[in-house]
Amino acid sequence: MTSTIVQPRPLILASASPRRRELMTERGYEFDVIEPPFEEPDAASPHVPPANHVESLAFFKARSVARKFPDHTILAADTIAYLNGGIIGKPIDRSDARRILEEMSDTTHEVLTGVALYEPRTGRRRIAHDITKLRVRELSGREIEAYLNTGEWIGKAGAYGIQDEGDKFVERIEGSFSNVVGLPMELVERLFAEWDGGQ
Repeated sequence: MTSTIVQPRPLILASASPRRRELMTERGYEFDVIEPPFEEPDAASPHVPPANHVESLAFFKARSVARKFPDHTILAADTIAYLNGGIIGKPIDRSDARRILEEMSDTTHEVLTGVALYEPRTGRRRIAHDITKLRVRELSGREIEAYLNTGEWIGKAGAYGIQDEGDKFVERIEGSFSNVVGLPMELVERLFAEWDGGQ
């Protein structure tokens, strides 16, 4: 007997990320994908806590899609890495990716994802975040260059993908694995259940 999928309908995933799409599809959700027409800021304000930062960007992404789809429920997310009191976003080029990986070598950092669920017709919304801690082992210059050659750092917060070659850099994970991929599915499922129950 198959369990009933609990989700808002009709649902839009407001994301350009193929990894978020894969995570949603693997769980059996039905949704359309729309890339949000939202320009992310080049840098985060040092005065804004990282959790507030990702939650705000997730909601702004959802709202930017909602303007054209007022009768849908919009799901959006934003992911960052956080190290030594600073937000690490997506690298701007290979040199920036090298700098990020060198900084992360032999450290523990956090990955935060803000998740927003938004119904524009009623203004109803749920916004939350998840945090996962990761320990990165010491990386040699040769390892970093080999990884940079794969191109897998492009478009990824923290310059690596846990589901790609970057997983060999990580010694320990505390928290949600899917959060590091880009969408904490445990949190999404909880938000969907609360949404369906009208809480």
